[in-house]
Amino acid sequence: MSGQALKKATFAGGCFWCMVSPFDEQPGIHNVISGYTGGHVENPTYEQVCSNQTGHLEAVQITYDPAVFPYEKLLELFWSQIDPTDPGGQFHDRGESYKTAIFYHDEEQKQLALQSKLSLEQSGRFTKPVVTEIIEAAVFYPAEEYHQHYYKKNPLHYQLYRKGSGREDYIKQHWEE
Repeated sequence: MSGQALKKATFAGGCFWCMVSPFDEQPGIHNVISGYTGGHVENPTYEQVCSNQTGHLEAVQITYDPAVFPYEKLLELFWSQIDPTDPGGQFHDRGESYKTAIFYHDEEQKQLALQSKLSLEQSGRFTKPVVTEIIEAAVFYPAEEYHQHYYKKNPLHYQLYRKGSGREDYIKQHWEE
């Protein structure tokens, strides 16, 4: 580890199962936790969050070393995993809990997130507006253990889900050059 302190980054990108593997095991990433944030119910369950009555979004919280994997790189990786123009969820997952958001933990993250969103909007990559919200980080509640690192625990089901949801094809079409 470098001399710099570890930091946290929190992203909502639809189903949290699909948001762990892109970040996990990158250099400088120390941990990726699936969970819930942004809502008004304390210690929500998966079933409560899926009911879209809690205000929470499925999200991942990443503990990282900014000297090894800077926040700007985290933002680039986040954007390339989602459809930032979809206000109603992600791919076949619909509803409030599957919306996209960047939850900033300090003023620097806020400014970098706003700058990256503006750059994406101005890039011409999308014809529809970028609707991903940039929100101050709130309490993060880790999801149930069976959701943690789901792609490792249930690799076949994870791959079928990722493909079947439309996420994989979307990423190939819009992000891989």
